[in-house]
Amino acid sequence: MWFISLTPYVSLLGLFAVVYFAIGPYVGYLRDPKGLRKYPNFHPFAGMSALPFMMLASRGFRSKELSKMHKKQPVLRTGPNSLSYGDVRAIKDIYGHNTRCIKDPSYIITAGTHYHLADVVDKPDHARKRKVLSSAYALKNLEMWEYKVSDKIQKVVAHFDKICTAPPSPAVAAGKEAPDPADLTVDFRAWTNFFTLDAIADIGLSEKLGFLDSGSDLCVAERRDGSTYTVNLRQALYPTARKQSLLVWNYDWYATLDKLANIFPFFHRMQQSATDWENIVWRRSRERLRRYNSGDKLDDFFQALMEDKNGRPHNLEFGEITAEVNIMMNAGSVTTAIAITNVMYWLLKHPECLRKLRDEIAAVMATDDDDEEEEIIASYDKVKHLPYLRACLDESLRIFPPTSHGLPRETPPEGMEILGQWVPGRTSVSMSAYVAHHDERAFPNSDRYIPERWVGEEGKMLQPYFVAFSAGARSCIGRNISYLEQTKILATLVHRYEFALPHPGWELKRLETMNLILGDMPVKVWRRRI
Repeated sequence: MWFISLTPYVSLLGLFAVVYFAIGPYVGYLRDPKGLRKYPNFHPFAGMSALPFMMLASRGFRSKELSKMHKKQPVLRTGPNSLSYGDVRAIKDIYGHNTRCIKDPSYIITAGTHYHLADVVDKPDHARKRKVLSSAYALKNLEMWEYKVSDKIQKVVAHFDKICTAPPSPAVAAGKEAPDPADLTVDFRAWTNFFTLDAIADIGLSEKLGFLDSGSDLCVAERRDGSTYTVNLRQALYPTARKQSLLVWNYDWYATLDKLANIFPFFHRMQQSATDWENIVWRRSRERLRRYNSGDKLDDFFQALMEDKNGRPHNLEFGEITAEVNIMMNAGSVTTAIAITNVMYWLLKHPECLRKLRDEIAAVMATDDDDEEEEIIASYDKVKHLPYLRACLDESLRIFPPTSHGLPRETPPEGMEILGQWVPGRTSVSMSAYVAHHDERAFPNSDRYIPERWVGEEGKMLQPYFVAFSAGARSCIGRNISYLEQTKILATLVHRYEFALPHPGWELKRLETMNLILGDMPVKVWRRRI
C-alpha cells in the first residue's frame, strides 16, 4: 500500500523534528556560548525556546506577569537570546541617549518594504528620518495646528451635549450606586478613538475622516488595482498588532509562522484585518500625494514630509511615504486614545482627584467678564502648564502605559554593561514600561493612582524612570502632539460634564498586544453646574 512506503519518510521527518526542535536547543543551552545560563529563566524552558514567551503573550497581559516575577529577580531570561530587566536603573543603559544598543531584529522581520521612523534600525538612516520629521513634530508647529484639535473637540462636545442624560441621584453621582443602564449613552473608549483618528488625519494629511460627525469609523480603503471598498478602521487596525504579538518572539521562524498561522480562522481574520489596514493607508497616501502633486500647499505633516521649510523636496520613494503615513496614523491615534480613556477611568475611580483637577481647571477656564459666554474648548495656552492636570495624565500613563511591552534592543557586537554586569554582543535586551513603572524602589505604592507623586521636586526626580514614550534618541517623536490632545480634551470634558461608570465595582478590560488595548467603556454623561 502507498502509505506503507511513506512510513520511513514520516519517521525521518519526526526524527528531524525532535533533533531540531528539542535536542538541538537543549545542547545549545548546555553549551551556553554566550554565558546566558547564569540568568534565571522565567520558565524552565525559556533558555531553549521562544515558545514559553509566546504562551505568556497568549494569556493577554505578559508585562503584568513579568512585573510580578521581577519583584524577585532583576533580570530574567525570556528566550534563548533575550533578557528582560526589572530594575529602573537599566533604562539608561538600554534606552538612554548614549546607549550603544540598537533596535533588535524583531523590527526588521516585521517591517514592510520600507522602514518608517519607528522601525528603522540603521542609526544614520534613523538620524536622516528624524531630521526630516522633527520640524513637523516640533511644538511650535503643533501649537499652530491646535485649531484642528479644537475643531475635533468641538464635535465631541456637540455629540455629548446631545446624549446627555438627566442628573442622577446623589448616590449615583458619588459612585456608590449604579446608574440606570439606559443612561449609559456613550462608549467613551470609542469616541476618544474617533477623536484621535480624526485629529491625526487632519493634522497629518489635511483629510476629514468624519468619524466624529458620523459616530462610526467606516472609511474608504483602496486595493492596488484601484478598486475601493469601505471598512471599519478600528477593526482593521487592532488585530494586526494582536497577531504579531503572539508570533513574533521566535525571530528565525516568524515569517513561516506568520504564513502557516493563516490556516486557522482566528489568525486568518487577523491577516485580513492587516490587509484592510494596508489598503486604508494606501488610500490615504495616494489621495494626499495627488493633492500635493496638483500644487496644493497644505499646512500639515505630509507637507513637511515631502519638503523642507525652504521648499526643497526630500525626494522620498512612495514606499517610504506610505510607511511614514502608516506609523503616523497608527501610533498617532492608538496610544493617545488609550491614554485619554485611561485617565478618565482613573479620575472616575478617584473622585477626590477629579475634584482637585476641576478646581485647577476652573481657575483658568473662567471668563474675566461675567457677560461673556463661558469658554467651551480649553485653550492649550491656558492649560498646558497646569501642574495637577499634567500629574493626572502622567500618573495614568505610569500605571497603564499605552505601549506597555518591552521595546527590544540588541547589544553591540562587542557586548556592553547593563546594571554593572557584562552582557554579550547581539543579545536582545528590554524593559517593559509597565515593569519599570511598577518598580517599588522608584514608585512606592505603584498600583495606586497618586497624581501628587508627580508634583514639585519629587516629580522631577521621577522623570528618568518615566518611559511611557520610551527614552533617549528613539523616544516617541509624537510626544508633544499626544500631550496637546490629551490636555485639551481632558480639561474640556471634566470641566463641562459629569460622568458615571456602569457600576461602582466596574473595571476596564485590557489586552496586551504591542500596546495595552482597552475594551469598551460605557458611561452616563450629564452637564455640570458650573
